[in-house]
Amino acid sequence: MTEVVPYHDAYTRSAEGRVTAVDSSGPAPLVVLDRTVFYPGGGGQPADSGALVRPADGRRWAVRSARRAGPDVVHELEPGEEAPPVGETVTAELDWARRYALMRTHTALHALCGVVWRDYGAQVTGGNMDPGAGRMDFEFERMSGELVGEIESKVNDELGAARDVRVNVLPRDEAFAIPDLIRTKINLLPPGIQEVRTIEIVGLDLQADGGTHVANTREVGRIRVVGYESKGRINKRIRIELEA
Repeated sequence: MTEVVPYHDAYTRSAEGRVTAVDSSGPAPLVVLDRTVFYPGGGGQPADSGALVRPADGRRWAVRSARRAGPDVVHELEPGEEAPPVGETVTAELDWARRYALMRTHTALHALCGVVWRDYGAQVTGGNMDPGAGRMDFEFERMSGELVGEIESKVNDELGAARDVRVNVLPRDEAFAIPDLIRTKINLLPPGIQEVRTIEIVGLDLQADGGTHVANTREVGRIRVVGYESKGRINKRIRIELEA
């Protein structure tokens, strides 16, 4: 089982781990570590990229992506690379600029979600993000430039309020006793899950989430809405970007 450091500490940029499995049967070697800083993707947040580094001689392997494989995290190397052998100790290093942009973007989307739920009672029907940009789909019957401008202003007010962002892991029964914890139209949590990880923007938003976030909304800066569109009768999409 891989210890996934970003689930409890999103700011750790590197961590030492031991290679526990290697699969070189495909074009790109796959490496499993017993400990990693790579977020394996999920909940609309892309997986991390970066490198594995051998401390003994500085040998580097570029990591293109990572993903879950049961209890493990698999690191995908560049095609044609010779993977480090099982038992080797390596340091997993993030592309930190990319990760931090994703953290800021993810928190911005939660602020958007919090404002839309608090002030308009609209549930989330979908979402996705890239570093510095993202989109969320909501159950709105109508959308207008005036409404979108109002939402943008409210989100920026909340980000500017310097609200702390807290991560908690709760027993399933305790988590599901929290009203509106599942903000998506469909509950996407696996039915057998025994613990639920939550992200709270203090005073604004609390919901189940597995991704990485900044510690305070002031780190996000400001956002701007760069587009909105209808994706169905009661499904409207809002696109945002970080201003810097």
